[in-house]
Amino acid sequence: MSAEPLLLDSETLLRLEQLTLAVKTRIRGSMQGKRKSRQKGASLDFSDYRLYAPGDDIRQIDWNAYGRSGKPFVKLFHDEREQHVRLWIDASGSMHTGGSGGAVDGGSKLLHAKKLAACIGYMALAGYDRVSAGTFSERVTASLPAMRGKASAQRLFRFLAEAGTETGQTAGDIGKALAEPGALPRQPGMTWIFSDFLFESGIRETLQMLLAARQEVVVVQVLSSDELDPFFSGDLRLVDVETGAGKEVAMSGKVVKAYKEALHAYTHSLRGFCHERGIAYGLAPTNVPALEWIGTTMRGMGVLQ
Repeated sequence: MSAEPLLLDSETLLRLEQLTLAVKTRIRGSMQGKRKSRQKGASLDFSDYRLYAPGDDIRQIDWNAYGRSGKPFVKLFHDEREQHVRLWIDASGSMHTGGSGGAVDGGSKLLHAKKLAACIGYMALAGYDRVSAGTFSERVTASLPAMRGKASAQRLFRFLAEAGTETGQTAGDIGKALAEPGALPRQPGMTWIFSDFLFESGIRETLQMLLAARQEVVVVQVLSSDELDPFFSGDLRLVDVETGAGKEVAMSGKVVKAYKEALHAYTHSLRGFCHERGIAYGLAPTNVPALEWIGTTMRGMGVLQ
């Protein structure tokens, strides 16, 4: 399968540069950035005072405080550190479906997920954060090491355009894939997962595992308009794209209603699980353009400022 272009034009990139990912907690990074860390440093955001000690920079002495108290106090400032934003895209068989007139451009759920990931990644790079990315099915299938700066954006876009095209109709196993050595973050940060979350098991365990790894987790559930509002009718044979198993179904109005109720119950359960644990959750239908989704749903999720 050939790579599908992401088609992020210059106007879209400019609008993304004006947005910033919201971070709940201060972080400890390895390089200077724009996020507030728990360390004290040399940003312009004042934190506190302490008494001067030999070896301190005398330029940080507050002479006004010295004049009032007779004691040399040194100003402390919050050190500004980078955030590490990790982007995981589900490339299992079910994500290759959904290409129809209901999608923004007729593309699959996978293409829509990659466009959303490209937008989030660019926002992070424009905000001086580090960004890494990866795709998975039953295992991690491709990964892009952490990078920094807007100049890295084209590298991210190329990776996303090509990643996942080799997975075909493979089954997904989020629990097994994201528990692989090297997949679980060692440092605090923000982890985004773009998937339809149509797995047999492992979802809740994986999200709990990421929380234990000190991640701010964002769940983006990508579903096609056909899945959200099926229009099929008559006698059909439904085939599981990942296992090849088939089932004969008479698609009556009653069956469609039961399906919609089951899907609503599932997405509601996933959303509730996330909210109870402070995980941001957003449903991303493929018929809603990426930039529109970012400007509306993401604000409601509390991950955009």
